[in-house]
Amino acid sequence: MNAHTSLVIGATGRTGRRVVSRLRLRGVPVRAASRSSRIHFDWSQPAGWDAVLRGVDAAYVVPPPVPGPVHAFAERAVAAGVRRLVLLSGRGADGWGGSGFGRNMVSAEEAVCGASLEWTVLRASNFAQNFHEDVFHAPLLAGELALPAGDVPEPFVDVEDIADAAVAALTERDRHAGQVYELSGPRPVRFAEAVELIARASGRALTYRRITPDAYVAALVGQGVGRHEADEIAEMFTLLAGGSVAGTTGDLPTVLGRAPRTFEEYVVRAAAAGVWDAPQ
Repeated sequence: MNAHTSLVIGATGRTGRRVVSRLRLRGVPVRAASRSSRIHFDWSQPAGWDAVLRGVDAAYVVPPPVPGPVHAFAERAVAAGVRRLVLLSGRGADGWGGSGFGRNMVSAEEAVCGASLEWTVLRASNFAQNFHEDVFHAPLLAGELALPAGDVPEPFVDVEDIADAAVAALTERDRHAGQVYELSGPRPVRFAEAVELIARASGRALTYRRITPDAYVAALVGQGVGRHEADEIAEMFTLLAGGSVAGTTGDLPTVLGRAPRTFEEYVVRAAAAGVWDAPQ
């Protein structure tokens, strides 16, 4: 492979597949790896990591759901001659304290920032695309989104912007080394307002209802989400309620040289694609 090959871990995921397509469009050699890709990568199978890392210059890393593996991965990356790691993490990760949410991301940050190579950390707010590519989607199709979120808003960030930032960090040599970027959308949006905007753009009668964290965990488990994951998602809403990450940042404009996409832009694109059309 070319000396400037970029490895994308989680290449079939929400951010990974967007990063891969952008790198390919730029003519950057890409090694797209995931559990379901032709190039196989599994966080639980470290014996296969060295082959995936061989000949790689930079790597985009989406951490596994459990703490720990990124430490060994970063060591392997250094040994393989990788020069740069770009890590996707969560907004305000250094202020989560003893929260049960996001321990995997905190562990991954410690691993990447402690490695003897260049690194960049992208700490993202909640994805706008969660409303059609994750657990918010099925309830919206059913007509109601019920969450343990009140009046504290969230500056939803568009995954397209995260992918643009990741590509910049992977390809703009030295400019982003040692940087932790807090990525947010351009304005905070309450969850009830988000559902209202989706209802208007999709032409559907959609409602938002606030529920308790326990009720939300039960609803997630009913959707097929594992209990541990459901507890972590509910804990995220407890963190959001504190308001420490409710504001916007200027980091996306710094990285991209332009304003971030608005939540309304996301809603219009997704509605036009029919993602919230009523089930037939």
